[in-house]
Amino acid sequence: MEVAVIKYNAGNIRSVMNALDRLGVSAHLTDDPAAIRSADKVIFPGQGEASTTMAHLRQSGLDNVILSLRQPVLGICVGMQLLCRHSEEGDVDCLGVFDVPVLRFPIPEPNTLNLKVPQLGWNEIYDVKAPLFSEAQENAYVYCIHSYYAPVCKYTVATSRHTVEYSNALRRDNFFATQFHPEKSGSVGEDVLRNFLSI
Repeated sequence: MEVAVIKYNAGNIRSVMNALDRLGVSAHLTDDPAAIRSADKVIFPGQGEASTTMAHLRQSGLDNVILSLRQPVLGICVGMQLLCRHSEEGDVDCLGVFDVPVLRFPIPEPNTLNLKVPQLGWNEIYDVKAPLFSEAQENAYVYCIHSYYAPVCKYTVATSRHTVEYSNALRRDNFFATQFHPEKSGSVGEDVLRNFLSI
């Protein structure tokens, strides 16, 4: 099985490569359109600012490459947000695979369970749906780092709450995405990656 991890100007991609290596998967970090299109599975990870990373995708032509993919694709963190329609971060139009906006978390009310923006740390997922999740992952905890979120919508396959209820994972056709970082979420995240790779 050939797994391509999309290389672009986003941070934290190396941790995804390391997580795949722990699973015994040899993945290729690449920005080559032919290599991405020919892979059996494609992972679109990263951390970064939405408008900057989206501009890089357009300048490199990777935006059209991603939209052309028919094999299973997994977006992670900012990768998920860039698969949505529009982001309030930099007021930028994104890829539009998921017809949902990305919004900034509202500022928490004072003394509200010590919630802060950005969300940084572990959060619970619920209402999880296959094939990305198993029944055993209902109410499991995953690791999150983000100030922006996708609202719950028809594409939601895992839900969380942080000041508001939001989508912690999305799915449309061959496109899957997690707001949380499976590569930092211990055994739960490893299972999510395994589930994706087995699709």
